[in-house]
Amino acid sequence: MRRERVRDLLARVADGTLDVDQVIDALSFEPFESLGHTTIDHHRSLRQGYPEVIFGAGKTPEQIVEIAERIASHGDGLLVTRVSADAAEALTRRFPSLVCHPVARTAYLAGNEPPPAGRGPVCIVTAGTSDLPVAEEAAVTAAALGNAVVRVTDVGVAGLHRLLARRDELLSAAVIIVVAGMDGALPSVVGGMVSGPVIAVPTSIGYGAAFGGIAPLLTMLNSCAAGVTVVNIDNGFGAAVAASRITHD
Repeated sequence: MRRERVRDLLARVADGTLDVDQVIDALSFEPFESLGHTTIDHHRSLRQGYPEVIFGAGKTPEQIVEIAERIASHGDGLLVTRVSADAAEALTRRFPSLVCHPVARTAYLAGNEPPPAGRGPVCIVTAGTSDLPVAEEAAVTAAALGNAVVRVTDVGVAGLHRLLARRDELLSAAVIIVVAGMDGALPSVVGGMVSGPVIAVPTSIGYGAAFGGIAPLLTMLNSCAAGVTVVNIDNGFGAAVAASRITHD
């Protein structure tokens, strides 16, 4: 249950349209629930504005569906990341209105009410097409958290004119997420162009000396552009959550 829903219930008690017992019934669920293999934090949405997100990697389709059923039962929506094809198929059978994003490897089910809107768009900038899975994970997550999303795709430093042609979209963004592998130089370029927050996401895309994302990670951590923040390798989800906290401050 989101904070907004609890606030609405308390306001209705204050104005006399609900009695205390009705509110107690509405709030009468445990803060967590054990499924044996998983302990679900049902108060995540109350503390942070969105329910616990399911990380699909390493879980069986049956486990994911069972967790999803319990989270969805509270009506606040559902997001699953790193979804395998088998898990996506099982989720779709259980939740016909669920939307799967094969490139992002996500599954999303809207809640009964939309999340609070974020302030200004989150712009997701992708260095290359090969970075799209991580970028799309960020895009789906940011949208699920109530943000308008703008995509600027395949504008890496090998052809910088492509990025400069999208300058207006960069400058109008509340937060920019820059996703890049290989040499990881793009966040520094973007960070030197804009005044807003820039969140850099290194990806594991690249040849041998990229070391599975270590090289772009180190480049981003050593950015000469002030104010560039870096998340873990391939962590589009984490970047989007950080961006959403900025847009909802």
